[in-house]
Amino acid sequence: MARRVDLPDEDKRKISRENFKKLLGIFRFMLPYKTFFIVGMLALFLSSSIVMIFPYITGKLVDTAVGEHNWLVNGIDQIALVMVAILLIQSTLSFTRVYMFAQVSENSMADIRKALFDKLLHIHLEFFDKRRVGELISRITNDVAFLKETFSTTLAEFFRQITIFIIGVGIIFWESAQLTLLMLSVFPVLIIVALIFGRFIRKLSTKTQDSLADANVIVEESLQAVNIVKSFTNENFENKRYSKNLIEVVRLALKTAVYRGVFFSFIIFGLFGAIVLVLWYGAGMVSDGSLSIGDLTSFIIYTMFIGASVGGLGEMYSQIQKAIGASERVLEILEEEQEGDEPNKNENIDQCQGDIEFKDVCFSYPTRKEIEVLKGINLKISNGSKIALVGHSGAGKSTIIQLLLRFYNPDSGTILLDGKDVTKLSLKNYRHHVGMVPQEVILFGGTIKENIAYGRPEADFEEIVEAARKANALQFIESFPDAFETRVGERGIKLSGGQRQRIAIARALLKDPKILVLDEATSSLDAESEMLVQEALDELMKNRTTIIIAHRLATIRKVDKIFVINDGKIEEEGLHDELAFKEEGIYSKLVKLQFDLSEN
Repeated sequence: MARRVDLPDEDKRKISRENFKKLLGIFRFMLPYKTFFIVGMLALFLSSSIVMIFPYITGKLVDTAVGEHNWLVNGIDQIALVMVAILLIQSTLSFTRVYMFAQVSENSMADIRKALFDKLLHIHLEFFDKRRVGELISRITNDVAFLKETFSTTLAEFFRQITIFIIGVGIIFWESAQLTLLMLSVFPVLIIVALIFGRFIRKLSTKTQDSLADANVIVEESLQAVNIVKSFTNENFENKRYSKNLIEVVRLALKTAVYRGVFFSFIIFGLFGAIVLVLWYGAGMVSDGSLSIGDLTSFIIYTMFIGASVGGLGEMYSQIQKAIGASERVLEILEEEQEGDEPNKNENIDQCQGDIEFKDVCFSYPTRKEIEVLKGINLKISNGSKIALVGHSGAGKSTIIQLLLRFYNPDSGTILLDGKDVTKLSLKNYRHHVGMVPQEVILFGGTIKENIAYGRPEADFEEIVEAARKANALQFIESFPDAFETRVGERGIKLSGGQRQRIAIARALLKDPKILVLDEATSSLDAESEMLVQEALDELMKNRTTIIIAHRLATIRKVDKIFVINDGKIEEEGLHDELAFKEEGIYSKLVKLQFDLSEN
């Protein structure tokens, strides 16, 4: 049985015309499967209608058993066979309904997941600055799973229960208007009490869920930083913190259980009390001959059907409200503007030279518009040259790289590649010419071969091997039993830091970009690994425009030019030997500071 997906009550939306349109917005994904949907709806209507014949025939079976023959079919055996035939037809229609709705929900929800993932891959980076990754993953998993349950089960059951209610009320009115009015007079009281109690219980449930969420945060933080917890021997501290939160969770859950128990006890008493009332009044009608025993029996069964449908409608209504909330969040992502080519901004550069120029570039991050990170940056990088960006943490070095990679666009000023404004170029074509080896290498959880091939997925195996050889990675790769088929683990955890760096370099080599960005790729390595990685980097930098974000100044002595960034501006530029001996210069102070630290 599929696990039911529950969303918090605060995720519910009122069912209004506007909100229902949002739910209908998801229906466009069901249009390719409309034939299955129509057949499923037809099977649902027929099965719901046929099942309503069953109580009527049951009543006729009872009448026949007591000697009253007033129906088309006489004899207990014949009526029983009719009932079996109805059950077979109803079962066949039910199977058809379930299968057809499964076809619709499974395929349409797979399409939604693909559309969401595709949108998230192409969406502007600033979108991720405003949202947590866990929240976005929840959209693809929880929200889509909830929509799947809604379209495959909840909506079908909602229509089914409405059909049963309408047909059932019509039949019992036809059988006995007096008993029907008596029965219906009890329902409003039960519904009003159920709504009041239900709202109160939902508030308590929300508090319980919030308290449990707080406890889960402790688990998440402790497991994500388990090394820190262990290094400070704070296992007992975290355990006590978690246990304290769980006590509150249990308290709220038990309080909710008490009120839920009272609520269900009242509903059971009310429903069965109504049935007893109908039986009492109906028995009087049987005794005076105005109603047969069979009609009373079928009336009671119809009453139970109607009561069950009314009881289920409230929960289904709540589920549809939550589905509207889920569809709203899904559509919010699907309607988000994505980065990519725009009209008149799709020029390609087939032969990239690698000349880069920043002209009076100013920039503030979208989430912190009040803080200007870059303040009129001007710099030129000739093709094939190697330059370094140096400065204190927060000076703006990484921001320059993010603008170069077009993760963001400048607020003002222009970035040129080979004399062309990069915002006018095809984004995909532009990024093909830029490669990066970050300080913290993130590998995907597949094989070494797959991670290197990520630089150019269409590359053949010989090209992958050659890239690994140039990156000084071939020797350690072939030392593994599975060689290139070795699985690297989540984020490359099964490899050492130096091995991960060389895989990243091989990946960049395979991509063969004209512009290369290095974010101090050797800063956290031991001496031997640093030597191997530096040799690989030297091979990678040949005939490429290279931009190095430098944290250790000893690694950039041989670059063609150093740009010193301070408070979003270029304060100094020149060669290492020129800047290192400049009195009161920022670079000179950084060199002395690192030299003093290394001496100590």
